[in-house]
Amino acid sequence: MKRRNFVQNSVLAGASILTTGLLKSNSANARTTNVDNGKPFNLNYGIHDGMFKNHAGGDFIDQIKFAYEQGFRGIEDNWMGGRPVDQQKKIGDTLAKLGMTMGVFVQPGLGNDTNLLASGKAEYIDKFIASCKEAVEVAKRTNCKQYTVVPGDFVRNLPIGVQTGNVIEAIKRGTAIIEPHGLMMVLEPLSDNPDLFLRTPDQAYAICKAVGSPSCKILYDMYHIQRNQGNIIPTLNWVYDEIGYYQVGDNPGRNEPGTGEINYKNIFKLIYDKGYKGVVGMEHGNAGAGKAGELALIKAYREADGFI
Repeated sequence: MKRRNFVQNSVLAGASILTTGLLKSNSANARTTNVDNGKPFNLNYGIHDGMFKNHAGGDFIDQIKFAYEQGFRGIEDNWMGGRPVDQQKKIGDTLAKLGMTMGVFVQPGLGNDTNLLASGKAEYIDKFIASCKEAVEVAKRTNCKQYTVVPGDFVRNLPIGVQTGNVIEAIKRGTAIIEPHGLMMVLEPLSDNPDLFLRTPDQAYAICKAVGSPSCKILYDMYHIQRNQGNIIPTLNWVYDEIGYYQVGDNPGRNEPGTGEINYKNIFKLIYDKGYKGVVGMEHGNAGAGKAGELALIKAYREADGFI
């Protein structure tokens, strides 16, 4: 699967004692880089690995601590399932101590060529079920509640209705495994190539309705939706009751809000007004290089988040 590596939580006053030691190594950087004194954002934006490497270094845990000092209260990590178990646990422990939330990781071990759910073939369904079981264990280590699922590519020798039925049946089997653990798979419509089976939110909406489980929802990635069809706000309203997670990336360029054509201030206000409390994944690159680019990214989120 070709992807980029990348509930607003208020920390109680008593938690400051707990977090002092964790944040100490980055405190000098924080004093010189905080925007709006590092206050939490209105929405819970989730950083990814590498986003603040110039300020905090290459260790993702140090980047998480730095992001906390800037006001971020969430992370997402597409490749969490591929990290060593001890590292998964360390990241989970760090998030718990800081009062931060883990957003999505990508379903472990599967790509578009190994997750051909539309085919209905047992070999692909078996791999999908095994991956669902693995996702449960990753989620336990990181206190994560959601992970990303992409059904894979079209199967060109089958009618679209048959393919859709195959995907629905596979997802039903997957949700039977994860639902008892309070875990949710979020189906992501993508724009990466025309061979992908799942490309639009209304298509994902129909699948979620047919599956009928709280453990199957839509990942609403504004970057991909803008590229595939646009009409982001009306579409969001149409499928809202089946959205479980949001991701951000401006278009063109797939960088932070304000670097492209999408009006994220209006979108963020809509999401906030609807009462969404989960992570909004920052699945994009930095438009600028070095520390200056990282500071510009923080400023861009302050501006887009300034709808109140």
